[in-house]
This record gives sequence, structure tokens and C-alpha cells, in this order.
Amino acid sequence: MDDEYIVTLELDDGSQIDCESICVFEVDGREYIALLPVGEDQEEVYLYRYLEDEDGNPGIDNIEDDAEYDAASEAFDEYLDSLEFEEFADSEE
Repeated sequence: MDDEYIVTLELDDGSQIDCESICVFEVDGREYIALLPVGEDQEEVYLYRYLEDEDGNPGIDNIEDDAEYDAASEAFDEYLDSLEFEEFADSEE
């Protein structure tokens, strides 16, 4: 997968929203993707399972289990914390 790409999500109310990929990360052997709405002033991030078909084409799937979502959310928070640490460390140099 390219580092960044746009995904159009269809929300529960039938509306659609374009999102930019932030990152793909792994938790317990599964890959997840974090998506941020494009051009929105909100800070809501959407988390989904990340999949690739036999040809390497990306796809996403809903996370139905609360425990799985919590684990993915915690891993994403740790990812964000590591970015903030890296930015701080770079500013100290």
C-alpha cells in the first residue's frame, strides 16, 4: 500500500465521507488502518481492519468486536505517542 491514499467511507446514515489514510499498523497478527476525514475540522479518526486481496489491492472491513476495537485503538494511541516523542526528540537536536 502507498503511504497515503483516499478512501470513501459510507456512514451508517448513508452519507459518504472521503478520508486520508494515516497509517497501517499491526495488532496481534492483524493489520488495521487509521483514516482521517479530508478537509474536516474534526479530529475523529476511523479505525478498520486492513486487508489486501491476492493482487495486492487494499480493502477495509469493520471491527465488530469491542475488545478488538479497544486493542486497535490503544495501538493507534501508542503510535501517536511515538510520533510526538520523535518530534520532541528532533526538536532537541
